[in-house]
Amino acid sequence: MPDYISIKHRHESERPREKMLLRGAEALNDAELLAILIGTGTKEKSAIDLMRELLDMADNNLLRLGRLSLEELQSIKGIGEAKAITIVAAMELGKRRQMTEAIADNRIRGPRDAGEMLAAMIGNLRHEEFWAVYLDNQCCIIGKEKIAEGGITEMTVDVKKIIKGALLKNANRILLAHNHPSGSLEPSEHDKLLTKRIKQAAHIFEIQLFDHIIVAGNLHRSMGDRGHIQ
Repeated sequence: MPDYISIKHRHESERPREKMLLRGAEALNDAELLAILIGTGTKEKSAIDLMRELLDMADNNLLRLGRLSLEELQSIKGIGEAKAITIVAAMELGKRRQMTEAIADNRIRGPRDAGEMLAAMIGNLRHEEFWAVYLDNQCCIIGKEKIAEGGITEMTVDVKKIIKGALLKNANRILLAHNHPSGSLEPSEHDKLLTKRIKQAAHIFEIQLFDHIIVAGNLHRSMGDRGHIQ
């Protein structure tokens, strides 16, 4: 006999689907919500127990869970390809919802709007990416472009590519962003020098550098607020 209580043998109020119907989604913990997604467990573990094991792998941190690859998810016995794909899809939907909420009307009003959107875009990556977001004179987004991608500690950013993108889109402002997989929000000396170079290049074409946002996980910091864009 299995040494666990399967979901179907639990009290109705302890079954994730029934619990959600009775008390709402907010009443469910992370393992229960994930259990609804995967549907079934194994002969040895219920879906809830399986998801608790998965959360343990991610240190009970949904941001870290969102970083796990399909291969890493499938390293847990009982999570096959279909379950892994379902979990990755759910994490991606959550990320897209966060981005949508951050800029519901497609307008960047300040560093907070920019930071929330960009953290959802690139804050959870294991590698570094550098992005340019192109804005019109009302600070509405008219385009986004990944400028560079690198390893954990370094990448090469082409300033000409940023300016060309702004000119092609007839942008009035440029919002820069990159992530720090290390978790630090402090700009490096290279970050400061690069920001200065881009600002000078944009100025030639009468394009304003709106800000440069550094993100790490769901945290973000404005280089403009710190006095690095003058």
